[in-house]
Amino acid sequence: MVPRPPPHATAPAGLGRRSLLLGTAAWCAAAAGCARQARPSAASPPAAGVRTPAAARATASASEPPGTLPAAVPWRPGPGEIEPAAKLAAVRLVEALGTWPAGRGGPPEAAARAAALGIPAPLAAALAAEAGPLTPAADQAVVRVIYAQYGGLLADTASVLVPCAQSTRTGSAVREGGTTVDVRLGRTSAGWAVTALHPGRPGPAAPLGASARAVLARPRIELPPASAADVRSGAVHESVLRAMLRLADTYRMSVSVVRSGHPVNVFGTGRPSDHPAGRAFDVWAVDGRPVVDPATPRSLVTAFMRAAAAAGSYNVGGPVRLSGGTRPNQFFSDATHHDHVHIGFAT
Repeated sequence: MVPRPPPHATAPAGLGRRSLLLGTAAWCAAAAGCARQARPSAASPPAAGVRTPAAARATASASEPPGTLPAAVPWRPGPGEIEPAAKLAAVRLVEALGTWPAGRGGPPEAAARAAALGIPAPLAAALAAEAGPLTPAADQAVVRVIYAQYGGLLADTASVLVPCAQSTRTGSAVREGGTTVDVRLGRTSAGWAVTALHPGRPGPAAPLGASARAVLARPRIELPPASAADVRSGAVHESVLRAMLRLADTYRMSVSVVRSGHPVNVFGTGRPSDHPAGRAFDVWAVDGRPVVDPATPRSLVTAFMRAAAAAGSYNVGGPVRLSGGTRPNQFFSDATHHDHVHIGFAT
């Protein structure tokens, strides 16, 4: 394997830092060809960092010309984030790779869009080659990031999971899809730098049982495209599906990841994660309130965590380590789970 050049660093501070502004401006310029002919976004985010599934899946109305795509709207982190610069570095690259104006698809153009963020050309080409389902064959595309969640957060390395919806146009035909990308980053002296991409690849659709069909039909279970495809593939365990349905009796859940796009191992360890085995799911918002947001009532998050344990989860992680539980160490908390609730099952 040919060694990669040093990764491009992204500013660790807020949006005011020059390098981050340049990267955002470059992404906006790349997306401008899509946005000029698109209608305004169907719904503005209700709070910073929040993209409702309805807005994420918004398509052109019948009164618009055939083949019109939604506007490209950059995702932004909300309050309460531990490392917002890491999430922005991951998201801006996903947005740049997955959004292009008419006639600008294909690997060379994707590499150019990554390079426009300030990433060295050889690394930009390598990342574009890793984008996979984020860069399908199409005349034009717009990606809308639903949320950016940690798959792992250590002192010098991170995994940011980016579930997104994507509208593509080929001729006059518009298709709705999307994926979840596991973006790997390293911390450098200049900030966070993207080092690799691992897009989710759900399996093909399969005959489904009653629980899977009920999950897909339940409006209170909000699934990003890759997670919905996971359920349709038949590879999600019955314990997960039944827990989702039980929790949805009380809560509206915004799921971030089920199987696809999650690290194979618990980040920073050699222990297999429950996610790729179809035995876990993560929730980034409860009743429309982001877990990470300090304005979200802590009682709502902790009640949801206890309800997940009552639904059979042996491993409930979140921003708070709760006491009690019916099993040893049933609840846990760390920096990675500051922004979501993890709900895992042994079988």
